[in-house]
Amino acid sequence: MSDRALKVVLVDDHSLCRNGLTDLLEHRGGMHVAAATGDPTQVVALLREHEPDLVVLDLRMPTTDGLSLLRHIRSEGVQTPAVILTMSDAQEDLAAALRAGVKGYLLKDMEPEDVIAAIGRAARGELAVAPALMLKLAHMLQAGSAEPERRDLLASLTERERQILEHLARGESNKTIARALDISHDTVKLHVRHILTKLNLNSRVEAAVFAVEQRVAAPGASLVEGARRTQR
Repeated sequence: MSDRALKVVLVDDHSLCRNGLTDLLEHRGGMHVAAATGDPTQVVALLREHEPDLVVLDLRMPTTDGLSLLRHIRSEGVQTPAVILTMSDAQEDLAAALRAGVKGYLLKDMEPEDVIAAIGRAARGELAVAPALMLKLAHMLQAGSAEPERRDLLASLTERERQILEHLARGESNKTIARALDISHDTVKLHVRHILTKLNLNSRVEAAVFAVEQRVAAPGASLVEGARRTQR
């Protein structure tokens, strides 16, 4: 990502939340909120018009929910990375969001600076989850079973693809993986695409979940540190 201000579109049916988050991101986070709306029917058009780095979606809205809206956005061919910002700390909502391929799942009662930092990480392609949910995420990831069919899929990966899958499980961006393995950013992107195809997955977040479920890698250090913070 360049040095220009991060461009964001906000979707929340409460004007107070939209205005407060806009003020936070622009004046304290140095970001540019290109548009903010409470009308889900406007979202696809706004994303096409502004081409933001990230869209931040409320999970619960009167006429739809954030994940249904995200599926609609994807069906329209718009691939803007998405973050959920919600009051719900339910594990089933977190799991559903990760399966949908979101880059982050944040809570509205997080500290403002944590929200700014998490949105920045998500825009860089890293997985950003509210610190209060880290234990739930770790438990959820570790609860997966190793079905024979999934093991067969795992066996189809090359050694380099398995290495990259381990890095994905840590929530690392393509740029970070490229530096760690001393390969080009484009090579990492190509490997990630092959991994998703071979594992029948739709996103790098799903690949990270798969990796931990199949014991390819432990949850990333950020998850462990987040879990420690919630216990202090």
